[in-house]
Amino acid sequence: MEELYSKAETLALRRKHIGPSCKVFYAKDPLKIVRAQGQYMFDEKGERYLDCINNVAHVGHSHPYVIKAATKQMELLNTNSRFLHDNLVQYAQRLTATLPDKLSVCYFVNSGSEANDLALRLARQYRGHQDVITLENAYHGHVTSLIDISPYKFNQLGKDSKKEYVHVAPSPDIYRGKYREDHPDPASAYAEEVKKIIEEAQKNGRKIAAFIAESMQSCGGQVIPPVGYFQKVAEYVRAAGGVFIADEVQVGFGRVGKHFWAFQLQGEDFVPDIVTMGKPIGNGHPMSCVVTTREIAEGFGASGLEYFNTFGGNPVSCAIGLAVLDVIEKEDLQGNATRVGNYLLELLAEQKEKHPLVGDIRGVGLFVGVDLVKDKQKRTPATTEALHLIYKLKERQILLSADGPYRNILKFKPPMCFTMEDAKHTVEILDALLTELEEATGMKAENNVSTNVQCKRKTTEESSQPEGASESNGHVNGAACRQENGIYSKKRSVPILIP
Repeated sequence: MEELYSKAETLALRRKHIGPSCKVFYAKDPLKIVRAQGQYMFDEKGERYLDCINNVAHVGHSHPYVIKAATKQMELLNTNSRFLHDNLVQYAQRLTATLPDKLSVCYFVNSGSEANDLALRLARQYRGHQDVITLENAYHGHVTSLIDISPYKFNQLGKDSKKEYVHVAPSPDIYRGKYREDHPDPASAYAEEVKKIIEEAQKNGRKIAAFIAESMQSCGGQVIPPVGYFQKVAEYVRAAGGVFIADEVQVGFGRVGKHFWAFQLQGEDFVPDIVTMGKPIGNGHPMSCVVTTREIAEGFGASGLEYFNTFGGNPVSCAIGLAVLDVIEKEDLQGNATRVGNYLLELLAEQKEKHPLVGDIRGVGLFVGVDLVKDKQKRTPATTEALHLIYKLKERQILLSADGPYRNILKFKPPMCFTMEDAKHTVEILDALLTELEEATGMKAENNVSTNVQCKRKTTEESSQPEGASESNGHVNGAACRQENGIYSKKRSVPILIP
């Protein structure tokens, strides 16, 4: 593609005209991306990069079916939702069909931040309560109301930055958190922490409006709550007159493979009161949605204040949303997330047994975290090493990011068209880079791990079996490498060698 500016000129103009707090990936040597297709991005020189981080381009960059749907509708009409249009109601009907029955009323907006901001308004209007319980390291958006409930952000502002109406519960992290994998019931233990927060708030005359949580924490470090946690939290919160908000902005629309929504990993007996969605919903088009119950929606309307969003639910956005749902179904992207995700997890599990830098592997579907540590016993975060690996992977034309409170967790959340070949290629390069880094830093490879705790690597043929078939084979030792409720959990009590 012909460039308007050289890379140096583009960077200089960005520095001149774009706010300095708007950061770029790979600040030492930013990428200039000029086009993308599927799971690949291309720079101004035509170099191809494998995109392992872009959960916005959900069904693949520049998907022709989505582009065609957008173009066709743009040629006809784009206007606001105060006019009747079939796209709006058809999309609302299709979207709510993926959710439990009681989640039936939609509000269409334009970003995940808008969705979460509106969810807070709905929750506060419902009972007239104000306070919000959020999780450690949570991030829910960039607008003021959401920075206030996002410890991932407000903790950077100093110790006095938390508002009095915000209460922070421990992240339900069984690897680094207060209650770990050796606890007999971490779900109940973490939920009891929320109950204590509610009781303390009530003693101080405060009233809980909502508990909000990402169904799986992303910025918080690829944290997957233990099954049963949400049910117990919802019980305590509802008893206090609050509602449960499930933030699916990062992880919804089939990314977990087994289910369309990540909150469904908790079990059929859990249904949130409000669900927010964004990022993947439009495959890069700015759109999002809040879905709630009829009761909460009517409570919001009872204030007499009209809710109107200029662009939310416009015909073009709805046409794009419908196209994304079509592609997920027609291309079996949920099934692909399960098959490729399981394969990726098994490949990474082998790296955990091989490399002292890899402390934990956790994930489900195409949402996977690699927790890097300097010491497996102490679980000391390997922050510098993670950054080093990110840049080295970029040199090998693989785009990955590091996140979590210590920035030591490699995050896999690629477009849903990510293949087994992509997974194999990425892990092979990661393996070589880990070996190189460990040799350079004097870390010893763990060579005395029993073969009884090795995960058997699936062949492509084995991994392409029907969903469910792979869950009963491919694991030599169930205690070492197991699938529970669709969630991969890797045994952590491996022998430790002291360098």
